[in-house]
Amino acid sequence: MNEFIPGQRWISNTESELGLGMVVEAEANRVTVLFLATGDRRVYAKDNAPLTRVQFNAGDVIESVEYAKITVQQVQQHAGLLTYIGLDQDGQLQQVDEMELNHHIQFNKPQDRLFTGQFDPTAWFLLRYETWRRQQQHQQSAVKGLQGARAALIPHQLYIAHQAANRAEPRIMLADEVGLGKTIEAGLIIQHRLINGLSQRVLILVPESLMYQWLVEMLRRFNLRFSLFDESRCMSFADEGNPFQHEQLILCSQQFFADFPERREQALEAGWDLVVVDEAHHLEWSAEAPSEEYLFVEQLAAAAPGLVLLTATPEQLGKESHFARLRLLDPDRFYDFKQFLVEEGQFEPVARLANLLIAGEMLDAEQQALLQRLLQHDNVDNWLREVNAAEGNAREELIKLLLDHHGTGRILYRNSRHTVQGFPDRQRHAYPLQGEDGADLANSPYLHWLVGQLKALGDEKALLICKRAETAIQLEQLLRHHVGHMAAVFHEGMSIVERDRAAAFFADEESRAQLLVCSEIGSEGRNFQFVRHLILFDLPENPDLLQQRIGRLDRIGQKHVIQIHIPYLVGSAQHVLYRWYEEGLDAFRHNCSGAAQVLKLLGSELHEVLRARDPAAIEDLIAKTRDLNSRVEEELHKGRDLLLELNSCRPQEAAQWVEQIRRNELDGSLWPYMEAMFDCYGVDVEDHSRDCYILWPSENLRIAHFPMLQDDGLTVTVDRDIALAREDMQFLTAEHPMVLSAMDLVLSSETGNAAVSVVKHPQLKAGQFLLELLFVAECSAPAELQSGRFLPHTPIRVLVDQNKKDLTAVVGHDSLTETGDSFDKLQIAQFLHSQRQHIQDMIQVAERLAAAQMQRLVTESGNRMIAALTGEIKRLVRLKKINPGIKPQEIEQLKQQTMLSHECIQDTQLRLDALRFVITS
Repeated sequence: MNEFIPGQRWISNTESELGLGMVVEAEANRVTVLFLATGDRRVYAKDNAPLTRVQFNAGDVIESVEYAKITVQQVQQHAGLLTYIGLDQDGQLQQVDEMELNHHIQFNKPQDRLFTGQFDPTAWFLLRYETWRRQQQHQQSAVKGLQGARAALIPHQLYIAHQAANRAEPRIMLADEVGLGKTIEAGLIIQHRLINGLSQRVLILVPESLMYQWLVEMLRRFNLRFSLFDESRCMSFADEGNPFQHEQLILCSQQFFADFPERREQALEAGWDLVVVDEAHHLEWSAEAPSEEYLFVEQLAAAAPGLVLLTATPEQLGKESHFARLRLLDPDRFYDFKQFLVEEGQFEPVARLANLLIAGEMLDAEQQALLQRLLQHDNVDNWLREVNAAEGNAREELIKLLLDHHGTGRILYRNSRHTVQGFPDRQRHAYPLQGEDGADLANSPYLHWLVGQLKALGDEKALLICKRAETAIQLEQLLRHHVGHMAAVFHEGMSIVERDRAAAFFADEESRAQLLVCSEIGSEGRNFQFVRHLILFDLPENPDLLQQRIGRLDRIGQKHVIQIHIPYLVGSAQHVLYRWYEEGLDAFRHNCSGAAQVLKLLGSELHEVLRARDPAAIEDLIAKTRDLNSRVEEELHKGRDLLLELNSCRPQEAAQWVEQIRRNELDGSLWPYMEAMFDCYGVDVEDHSRDCYILWPSENLRIAHFPMLQDDGLTVTVDRDIALAREDMQFLTAEHPMVLSAMDLVLSSETGNAAVSVVKHPQLKAGQFLLELLFVAECSAPAELQSGRFLPHTPIRVLVDQNKKDLTAVVGHDSLTETGDSFDKLQIAQFLHSQRQHIQDMIQVAERLAAAQMQRLVTESGNRMIAALTGEIKRLVRLKKINPGIKPQEIEQLKQQTMLSHECIQDTQLRLDALRFVITS
């Protein structure tokens, strides 16, 4: 039985959060302990009190109630009470009685917790080890920052994100054709930079009509919680300084800053790491009179190191408008429009040669000579000799070199449907209806047609889009109450959660909802490629809106031909619109790149025709539209820069990132790891369906709030395809906030850092004890260095037996499995206390072994870093000779990063993170 004396300090083995306890009363069979840090008083039976005597040793650092830190040199004992003698921070000799120790002391060091009996279940130790291992793999992954999006793995999107996001100062223009996912590319870049610590503060500027779409996309696809800022939100911070400094991720409309000029200054003062501007081609500019909106973005661009512009394709913009965007990205280089035109003219021969090489056409002697002059610094004689050969890779190598010469290739990305594969075909079905225009919806021919069409579709689901929310609501009610058809409804008046539920109800294969009725605005930002039937209940007057509607289904990955159903009243304005789209633009079956330009030129004429509906005027408009659209499409095709498109997605590199992410997901290790995490923290798991689970906080939840888990539970899936179809489920990946936060929860606490196990192993005799120690090599470096690529925080495992023999290589971690035998925790604690010095010696031996491993790690990592970064420096130096897009400061910055990375790697520190006392049976 322990001897308890008033004034002694003890710690609770079951409630370590109480801090240091003090014995205040010791009776024959009972002991009363006061925990002064919390004010709690506990009474224990002496013979089985879950308490461990606190006794520090020479070399330990203690703290007094007056917060003075003392390094212990000597420990004296008198009448059962301890006195510590040591040096304070000024080197003065001090004496501290144990009653004067700080009550808040907690034992977080692994060895301290072990010696004071504060050990955790073995499962927690295993979880901690696995967490370090997973974090190491994640930090070194080539696709770190690209794995967590709820998006299909589309090569060109991942390629752009990987290329742009890794730059110290990404300044790029995303100019893909409509439907290729510029918003997703921007989201991938933002998410990548946030996860890698390269950016913290992000401002997104969008047209007012797209604010909700961006908010939904960032939240649902990337788990990024942007804050919508308008004047009322800014006013809520009226007494708290600059409102833009209260959030890190902010989404604003461009119109907001136009309406409230005083907010521009505050936004500029707030400072941003990355600014993203959608629909940037609407920023009006001329050398003589740039617009206020353009000038504001120009100021933001000058202050922020990162800038991403989402814009129409260069061919659609026109030369001057395209130049205006480029000068936002790089004003030093694109400073004069006339000079820009001269440079473009000089580049035309490069583009022509590239087009010939890409098309596989033969090069004549003159063209080969031009290629020789263009690539004179690149030793291309061997490639040129084989350029017209049927076999070999000469053309591919020459194209790669020409890519390096591309003037805007590092800041402009432009993919087209010609180069991106995977889009479905479309079929148009028109339904001319007879009846009165403007009739009540309940009695309209449209409703009768819709009921019949749904019956004709059988069990197949369909998406219906109409202009107004009122129409969508009324349609759903009519179908449900009067016809008996179950439909889900989706409109802008619903909350995000309500829309999620409606979309999930519709997506569920078991649900009776055959139809999802969407309003124009309500459907923004949502994609339903699991559906192949699209019903256009009415037609918008803007071709871009029509393409956006079709784009809800017309996505890469759509496995079926899209069936587009268009009902219209004969002789109505909708009939005219249908004919204009079908006969003038061929907009239902093909994507119309030039439709916006056609509308700009013929828009007023279209509105007049829709109003008057004069037959001759209709025919004339359709003929004009067909002719103009043909000319615009031809001009756009001629203006295509094939070299730029190839540089916007190098297929072999893009395929690597796709394959790496797929491998990571298919290895199947994430869910078992998270199950261990949930078990450790008291989160209940219930099976939902294949690869889908429901999480609940249990009554035994160890912490007040588990990351991302609400009281009403959370449904998650680890399958990407399911996540794309079921937006009501969280997509759990290695980069989901729940996973990353849970890992931080483990590693930032003492969870599992001290454990005791009873094991049986064929190579270990019964009755021995061993120490399994987990050290961590920590390389601390600024986030922008991304030192984790070369030397992440790395766990180093060491196993030593009671004779201090190194068994690390002989007995693997996974082979040390518990027998399930129970042990007396109090007896183990007493044994550990009696063997304290011997165990300390074992720890020192293990530390020397780990230090040797760390040194090898430092050397290898340093060599890898130097090889990678010096190789990149040499590449940029070579490119600078031929491509003005390479800035001297970019090369200098990389040199500085190399030197600083070397210093940080050499300063790597070793820390004991966890240990397990192992008893063999």
